[in-house]
Amino acid sequence: MSTTATRTAFRTCPLCEAGCGLEVTVAGSNGDERVTRIRGDRDDVFSHGFICPKGSTLRQLHDDPDWLRRPMVRRDGRFVEVTWDEAFAEVERRLLPIVEQRGRDAVAVYVGNPNAHSLSGLLYLRPLIRALGTTNVFSASTVDQRPKEVSSGLMFGGGLTVPVPDVDRTDFLLMLGANPYASNGSLATAPDWPGRIEALIARGGTLVVVDPRRSRTAEQATQHVAIRPGADPFLLMALVNVLAADDLVDTGPAGEYLAGVDEVVALARPFTPEAVAAVTGVEPGTVRKLARDLAAAPRACVYGRIGTTTALYGTITSWLVDVLNALTGNLDRPGGAMFTRAAAGASNTRGRPRYGRGLTVHRRRSRVRGAGETLGELPVACLAEEIDTPGEGQVRALVTVAGNPVLSTPNAGRLDAALATLDLYVAVDPYINETTRHADVILPPPTPLQKSHYDLALLQLALRNVANYSPAVLPLADGQLDEWKILARLALITQGMGAGADPAVVDDLVVQTLIGAAVGDETSPVAGREPAEILALLGERTGPERLIDLMLRTGPHGDGFGARPGGATPAVPPALPASTRYRKSGACRTA
Repeated sequence: MSTTATRTAFRTCPLCEAGCGLEVTVAGSNGDERVTRIRGDRDDVFSHGFICPKGSTLRQLHDDPDWLRRPMVRRDGRFVEVTWDEAFAEVERRLLPIVEQRGRDAVAVYVGNPNAHSLSGLLYLRPLIRALGTTNVFSASTVDQRPKEVSSGLMFGGGLTVPVPDVDRTDFLLMLGANPYASNGSLATAPDWPGRIEALIARGGTLVVVDPRRSRTAEQATQHVAIRPGADPFLLMALVNVLAADDLVDTGPAGEYLAGVDEVVALARPFTPEAVAAVTGVEPGTVRKLARDLAAAPRACVYGRIGTTTALYGTITSWLVDVLNALTGNLDRPGGAMFTRAAAGASNTRGRPRYGRGLTVHRRRSRVRGAGETLGELPVACLAEEIDTPGEGQVRALVTVAGNPVLSTPNAGRLDAALATLDLYVAVDPYINETTRHADVILPPPTPLQKSHYDLALLQLALRNVANYSPAVLPLADGQLDEWKILARLALITQGMGAGADPAVVDDLVVQTLIGAAVGDETSPVAGREPAEILALLGERTGPERLIDLMLRTGPHGDGFGARPGGATPAVPPALPASTRYRKSGACRTA
């Protein structure tokens, strides 16, 4: 009687910002394995077994017959399955003449939201964009959290230096434009936000939800303040007004690092609760009580999310959220708004402590309407007009990496029509959807279960300092290509190195760049060491594992390749058994 071999694999769910740990049961052997069960990993240091309905469906996603397993090229108006070499040859044949004849700005790049959940996307997209050399870079971020990134960059020196609410220890949480009962947290990575909110209320804390709608979260809140859409900055400025008028401003320990407090107080003088009542729809008495309760709470936090960043005054609102945290002494303190000290990839853990790189905006503007650049990207709302408006610099070729902007961007009908007019459209995407149906070449990445995972971006916004690495659960099938190799080969084509160039060229360039930055940073644990030594210590591996190994070991919790005994060591040894899991966690830092 034969029995089917089973094993257990552990990974972090890559489908949203929560970062829940999954326990995956795999049956079969000799390359014929299948996932039989997915449940929450009860031993995960971050999620402790919590799982939402999405995480349990990774098997169905992997088995989805609509997920493309081979590259597709449009021929005679229909998609035809081809080999990888044929697909990249098609890209080379059609892309290079456009660049040569019209210049590099005739090519645009769109970066979709799934890249925030993709280790390969986060590590190898930048080399592709740099290789293309275009200023026409667009992303999903520009219709989502960009106002918060801009305000954080201007206020704290980095776009992802975003204070996150310490909801597990706060006594008073003022939440604007967020509905975590429906969507979990956002720009505040943590599993089970509803459970954390319920724990806050159960321990006697207060949750005040400011939202035009009585959302599910508002129904669970201690208080719901119904505000008129788009009026958030007027309410927040009125709160600053009351704090100043009632002599309640107390910046606390972070005060010595703050500048401009008097200027903000002066700006708020005209914004009395009575003056803003007609705009906000909130009674003056409610505003005054809210300001006094916020100031009186032992530990409090103001938190704003997508309802505040997709409105007219999104950047001002995002700034005022942190102004209120600062003026009440709740910036960078337990129970308030805190800065994550991520194990890898965070700019605010490198260089001189407490000094960010700073942010310059509008270094260039879009060709048609003159919209300003932020964080290297133009608003994706401008993409359609850059394609369909004739003239010098008109976009004639497009590369998209994930995302579905025809469904997710403003004036989608115009974009849909514009895509059909392109001379070339290359999509790195596993699906034929409303956007990629216009593509000339589709290059599908593997499924989430076939890719290693580390939340390089999202763990920079985690409510607790945590590092969870997940090896791939299932191997690549014959004819599939690693995502990092897809992006690397595209970069090599745009640099004129040919469709058949070795993606290891890009990989070596990325690792050498990261090593150079680490040894050149006087605050790094490997400062001053020879790059060749560090490269040798990383071994013979290629791809994301080598890069995340380097970033973890040279990060704030890393062992610095021996410089910090007891620090974090490689997340992935060169030969890691499939059943091995790696976890490292720490408490949220105090200032």
